[in-house]
Amino acid sequence: MTLPPNVHAAEPIPATAKDAIDALMQSGDLFRYTAPQDAPVALLEAEFAALLGTKYALAVSSCSAALFLSLKALGLPRDARVLIPGFTFAAVPSSVVHADCIPVLCEVGQNYRIDMEDFAAKLESVQAVIISHMRGHTSDMDAIMALCNERNIPVIEDAAHSLGTTWHGQNIGTIGKVGCFSFQSYKMINAGEGGILITDDADLVAQAVIMSGAYEHNWKKHKTPHGDNSPELEQAFARWQNQLPLYNLRMSNLSAAVIRPQIPELARRVRDGLSNHDYVAERLNTSPHIDVPAPLAPERRAPDSIQFNLVGMDEAEIRAFADASETRGVKVQVFGLSEDNARAFWNWQFLPEKVDLPQTRDMLMKACDVRLPVRLTQEELDVIADILLASVGEVTGPVPVYGT
Repeated sequence: MTLPPNVHAAEPIPATAKDAIDALMQSGDLFRYTAPQDAPVALLEAEFAALLGTKYALAVSSCSAALFLSLKALGLPRDARVLIPGFTFAAVPSSVVHADCIPVLCEVGQNYRIDMEDFAAKLESVQAVIISHMRGHTSDMDAIMALCNERNIPVIEDAAHSLGTTWHGQNIGTIGKVGCFSFQSYKMINAGEGGILITDDADLVAQAVIMSGAYEHNWKKHKTPHGDNSPELEQAFARWQNQLPLYNLRMSNLSAAVIRPQIPELARRVRDGLSNHDYVAERLNTSPHIDVPAPLAPERRAPDSIQFNLVGMDEAEIRAFADASETRGVKVQVFGLSEDNARAFWNWQFLPEKVDLPQTRDMLMKACDVRLPVRLTQEELDVIADILLASVGEVTGPVPVYGT
């Protein structure tokens, strides 16, 4: 009998990272600007930009830091209004507040994607947009970019959960003006903490680099996929030298040494994560009480978790389902029912403006989240699916046994 897997255990860091880490420990060069050139962080930036197909990348301490720096580099005035989805992690509105701006929340549908009618209505009053591809679910980027480009509103992609996802074959994170990614432990590439932003805008990245903590002329140690900085980028750095505050949000060489060996593993992880997700989704969708929303047509996802809505169940039944699943060994997070959940917008008491989003609230009260690490075997996936289906059956009545 296969026991429920530990879905919170990360995939091991590749052994090739050990030599790089040992070399760093021997040298003591953990600070990204100690070496005259080719520090691990600088190499990571060049490699990541090449991976995603952008001109520039800046590695920083977290995805939140990347979002904050992106907003600051847009040159928004104090109290500028920034439109974000109502379903995201608390770090996203926090980054907006940190940048002295005001978060404006829009509705999200039952498929976890932005409600385009509410988005369009609220777009008229904002100066920037952050699109959170929450849990890797891509909203209608064609419609979003058309609306924002028409109004000359810059779009930042919060792609923390979407490294490896594509839209019409284009990498998520390269559609808006800036893309921001996370290297936190539960992401596709794991450094414990860390983030990175990508862009093709030389002026924007020059500001972000300086504000991230490139004091004096340390910006000269940054690399692009093509090696030396372009004349355009050199001019932008010179223009912003000493003009901006330093927030010191740098990534350390130790984090970069952990991240770089994982980049060649990304394609496999994306492939396995999608296969795992779709296998479990097919099984869960056999229950009339579980709905796993389908992807939009242009979207090819890179999931390491699965989200589903509970159908025809009241709050007491939903709580009973979560308890039954946990008793059997699978922890289910119901976004709206998990106490003080950082993804439930009503818990963001720091917002300068209070808002209610009835559609989003209704979705969050029924939306469930279960991790599916890419390392799981099919046998382990079946254990998870069996437990979820059995727990639903315990609450709502029997469901068909798999394989009969």
